[in-house]
Amino acid sequence: MRALVVMGVSGCGKTSVAIAVCERLGLPMIEGDAFHSAHNVRKMEAGMPLDDDDRKDWLDRLGMELADATAANPSAVLTCSALKHRYRDALRRAVPHLGFVFLELTREAAIERVSRRSGHFMPASLVDSQFRDLEPPVDEPGVLTVNALDPLPAIVDRVVAWWGTDTAA
Repeated sequence: MRALVVMGVSGCGKTSVAIAVCERLGLPMIEGDAFHSAHNVRKMEAGMPLDDDDRKDWLDRLGMELADATAANPSAVLTCSALKHRYRDALRRAVPHLGFVFLELTREAAIERVSRRSGHFMPASLVDSQFRDLEPPVDEPGVLTVNALDPLPAIVDRVVAWWGTDTAA
């Protein structure tokens, strides 16, 4: 796998896992949330869920960012909710041989985690919309599913063992 996407609903720990994996392997990380348009951020802050049209340009941009990162580095890690199969396929078209780590989390745990966060544009009221959109990556190639409630070091160990250490810079 050329690169990795850490995916799942809001509050599953995408950023924490990606940072830890990148620190372990010496790889660059792309924070998907940093590439949302001002329109998308305002919409989420107002408690309105994003739709496919809102996400299209964002996913295209993330695909370009990840392709650029993998052209300049041995590999890279992207955080992106990647909730729907077609969103993951869009990223796969941008970067062939892309792996996904699906951080599986219950609705209740996601709401609890998101409501504890401060300084993030995604309110807990939108967690339900994420679960409505979620198409778990069951039977898709190159996917590792982990329990998002497992301890962070255990998750990172599983990801690194699954992905392999040959991706390190």
